[in-house]
Amino acid sequence: MTETAPSSASIDPAEVAKFSAMAAEWWDPAGKFAPLHKFNPVRLQFIRETAAKHFGRTGLRPFDGLTLLDIGCGGGLLAEPMTRLGFAVTGADASEKNVKTAMTHAAASGLGIDYRVTTAESLAEAGLAFDVVLNMEVVEHVADLPGYLNACGRLVKPGGLMFVATLNKTLKSLALAKIGVEYVLRWLPPGTHDWNRFVEPDRLIGLLKDAGLSVKQTQGVSFNPISWSWSLSGDTDVNYMVVAGR
Repeated sequence: MTETAPSSASIDPAEVAKFSAMAAEWWDPAGKFAPLHKFNPVRLQFIRETAAKHFGRTGLRPFDGLTLLDIGCGGGLLAEPMTRLGFAVTGADASEKNVKTAMTHAAASGLGIDYRVTTAESLAEAGLAFDVVLNMEVVEHVADLPGYLNACGRLVKPGGLMFVATLNKTLKSLALAKIGVEYVLRWLPPGTHDWNRFVEPDRLIGLLKDAGLSVKQTQGVSFNPISWSWSLSGDTDVNYMVVAGR
């Protein structure tokens, strides 16, 4: 049976189908999402430290009492650790298969996460808002980027933060993140990314401002093939993250 994605101008059914087909492998560190498992510790640390500083929080569960939306949550690789840090987490994804995988894993881990098959537009139309919105590795897959980010902006509470992680549109990213990752190293299935949808930082920042947010930080992330690890860097040519607030 073919899965039907929620209707929204930003949803590309082909992109939803692509990730739905891999849904069972989200939690396999040696599977098709292995690169994301490698990348996860760096982005988790960045989110935790940036949010803790912004909200003035410390401790093992620094974010008790705060809400977080993980848009495009996939199998829950970010939603689960964010829950353990104290956030009341809502995970949203247009893929029903992704959400079912996330719900099953969270239940097995004893974590209460509000997972929903929905879109940013639907959540915004319902009047929901969160202290933190995670928008990680999503914007390069949406069909209507301005409309999508406008909806995401409405989901950020006054005084809240949104984290956006994506890929820069450069020849370097074409060589490394597209050709190298998908066709040479085979870290991801060929066709996972469309380089034409990669987003330059200046464009992303402009769209975030149009959505009513103020940009606080742009952070590069680089992969070291010698140590086989990711780290924060000043290089935004391939992977980067933007922090914006309302």
